[in-house]
Amino acid sequence: MLLIQFVVAFFATAAFSVIFNIPKNQWFFAGFTGGAGWVLYWWLSGQRGVVVATFIAVVVITLLSRIFAIVRKAPVTIFLVSGIFPLVPGVGIYYTSYYLIMNELAMAGEKGMETLKIAVAITLGIMCVLLIPQKVIAIPDIYVQRYLKKKKRR
Repeated sequence: MLLIQFVVAFFATAAFSVIFNIPKNQWFFAGFTGGAGWVLYWWLSGQRGVVVATFIAVVVITLLSRIFAIVRKAPVTIFLVSGIFPLVPGVGIYYTSYYLIMNELAMAGEKGMETLKIAVAITLGIMCVLLIPQKVIAIPDIYVQRYLKKKKRR
């Protein structure tokens, strides 16, 4: 089941990357970012609740986006925007509107508040990782580059 969740989220994110005109050579990495974030969210949402699961998944997505941006020499937003696509609370917005139209204000308020919490969790997750200096994220890349240079010399 976990593999199915990853594959579906991977292809959904990759398709979203096509719509956003992301270069073809980045589709796989954007899809991987979205798939990994969704699987983490899906796994944690039953244990921790959707808001906490969203926050943790977005932190991981943002970290992956920054790492892929360094390794692939591409902007972070290529991987980040498409990576958070599966986590955007579209259903919550829909149900909030639906309950408002049906005049069920208690349910609309409940869904609206949950949707707002998820949106704030997405924002805070992105901010927490983007506030880390780029050099801290790039340190592992430096070691990988040194290793590849040594291997190439041999």
